[in-house]
Amino acid sequence: MERRSILKATALVGIAAAIGLGTVSANAQDKKYTIALIPGLTTDAFYITMRKGAQAAADALGVELVFQGAPDFNPVTQVPVLDAVIAKKPSAILIAPTDKTQLVEPLRKANEAGIPVITVDTFIGTGMYQTGAGDADFPLSYIASDNVLGGKMAARALAAAIGGEGKVYVSNVKPGISTTDQREEGFKAAMAAEFPKVTVLETQFNDNDANKAASQLQAVFARNSDLKGVFGANLFSALGAGNGVQQAGQTGTIRVVAFDAPTSIVDNINTGLVDVAIAQHPAEIGYYGVVSAFAHLSGQSIPVSIGTGFTVIDKSNVTDPNVAKYVYSD
Repeated sequence: MERRSILKATALVGIAAAIGLGTVSANAQDKKYTIALIPGLTTDAFYITMRKGAQAAADALGVELVFQGAPDFNPVTQVPVLDAVIAKKPSAILIAPTDKTQLVEPLRKANEAGIPVITVDTFIGTGMYQTGAGDADFPLSYIASDNVLGGKMAARALAAAIGGEGKVYVSNVKPGISTTDQREEGFKAAMAAEFPKVTVLETQFNDNDANKAASQLQAVFARNSDLKGVFGANLFSALGAGNGVQQAGQTGTIRVVAFDAPTSIVDNINTGLVDVAIAQHPAEIGYYGVVSAFAHLSGQSIPVSIGTGFTVIDKSNVTDPNVAKYVYSD
């Protein structure tokens, strides 16, 4: 075996052991595979970081990685990208579906064309795959953060910031996005179970518009002068709410917890626009996605779900190198 193949074998053994995959044969490793990664959108730091993790795995395994997506998080723009990728017949597709219902049939085309599908970050259907039940269980695996857990972590962080009592609400994008739906679910569940003195007001949906999220914050505050906090279920929601807090002159009084951590989050935390950020580990998602696809293509069974972790960032640890490494890349 050539030195490159030996390095590939060594890399795969280590990576596979970390996520419970079997060892791939030397012959399988010598095949050339093309894996397409279709993000939710191409311009977001979360997906840029995911791409870097995927590329690291691709480089270690000798896989060609194709990164192709739309500039906005929208099934209308994502489906044509998916169709174009399917036409090129890659060895496997990794995709962050922009809608858990509207992407089912477009992804079925890939599956019926013999292209293995793995969803990353977001899912289709219920996210429960390979069960033999339902019309959206055909993807091989779902690799993502545990978004329900992330929502619970956000609830605990916000409850701590407001002293365990008061009125809060969730600033969310829109119903039907698997990740943000689950974050809201986890947030509300933790508040109900663990913080009986916290009242969760009606969710405000902002259509991923930070300006709308800011206006909604001020409207909620006008109706509830004792508002204590807001959880932004994605970054635009949190930054918009944070701007709304500043415009209302309530910085330090109304606390803001953000989900996700692009490079701007450091300044956002230091200036008080955001109090706490829940950072996902998107590089791990991309890394494990490529490894899982490679293992499947090489004849190995893979887990139907792989979860990655979170890091809570606030003023007390934002400069800690062990924490700062989880801030996303631009």
